[in-house]
Amino acid sequence: MFLRVVCVFCVFSCVSMQYVPPFTEDCRTGMYPPNGPTFKGAVTWYTVDLDLLPSKRWTEIITDKKNELINMVQAIKDLADEFVPSGRLEELIDKALPLMVDTLPYPFNEEIKGIAAASGVPLGEVVLFNIFYEIFTVCTSLVAEDPDGNLIHARNLDFGLFMGWDIKNQSWVITELLKPLVVNVDFRRNNSTVFQSTNFAGYVGMLTGVRPYMFTLTMNERFSLDGGYIGILEWILGKRDGVWMSFLTRSVLENATSYAEAKKLLSDTKLLAPAYFILGGNQSGEACIITRSRTHNLNPLELDVQHGRWYVLETNYDHWKMPLFLDDRRTPAMKCMNQTTQANVSIKTVYDVLSTKPVLNKLTTYTTLMEVSKGKLESYIRACPNPCMPW
Repeated sequence: MFLRVVCVFCVFSCVSMQYVPPFTEDCRTGMYPPNGPTFKGAVTWYTVDLDLLPSKRWTEIITDKKNELINMVQAIKDLADEFVPSGRLEELIDKALPLMVDTLPYPFNEEIKGIAAASGVPLGEVVLFNIFYEIFTVCTSLVAEDPDGNLIHARNLDFGLFMGWDIKNQSWVITELLKPLVVNVDFRRNNSTVFQSTNFAGYVGMLTGVRPYMFTLTMNERFSLDGGYIGILEWILGKRDGVWMSFLTRSVLENATSYAEAKKLLSDTKLLAPAYFILGGNQSGEACIITRSRTHNLNPLELDVQHGRWYVLETNYDHWKMPLFLDDRRTPAMKCMNQTTQANVSIKTVYDVLSTKPVLNKLTTYTTLMEVSKGKLESYIRACPNPCMPW
């Protein structure tokens, strides 16, 4: 947390004070269908055939997104060189991480090898790209119940904090390079949809997805001293009794057949990193925030419409604690949800909430909207014109 605060003030030195908290704006309206300067484009759909060999599943996507993936990985390496100028970290990426891939669970290890082969990106760099999100993902997720009992699950995926601030363009380097990699993926088996996800091309885990007509799921990072880097280090050293967060969410979306089963797996499975799992079901009242340490489910928060809790909302701070004052996206998001009211909640109004600064910020790569009762997932690439918070 100390490093986080230090880096915050480093960024402030490069950012106009008009963007400094408590910079917020009035709750937006009329933002849907997506339009205007906050909308950079719809997300392209692809199919991943789960009946194919794992090494072949991502070939079409990677063929289309090869150059974007190469640019992204190069930027990560450039950042690594800035922190470790001796080049030793890059040597570790190229020599040690390829050895790590076979320790990863099947089929993810084979999918990663296939991505490396299809893209021409060295295997170690593809491994790095796939463990990147275990360490730092900043997001806003919510599930709301409308007056008819239908559940709407939505999220902003924010990524790239402290990863190269472009002073000229007032943007994060990694965030902007991720946007062209955003894809929607229809995972199919026996010619039928199993689940759908919004993903980054080249990344085999899941951060956002829907098992149509069954449940919806998003994952947000949880900051902790016992963080993802500890779990990854333990994994490298041979202690492998925990599960990678994004591999767990992928497995749940692929294999769980009910809200209750998904909830149990997300609550009980030992993890490499702490996390927030935001889960929605297909019945009235089925939504929760699962706050995880690496070993325990802490103080779960359930939807409780009868007592006025018609939505649950998570950013990156425990719901029973105040968020960091420099990074309070929760308060403006809840203000806008409360202002909307349950009577008016819909895909349109939820998109308005996620379009309100600082819920929408310079880190926001995409917004996803899901309606489980319709088996629906739609996503949009976002932009945050100035004045806009850097996070």
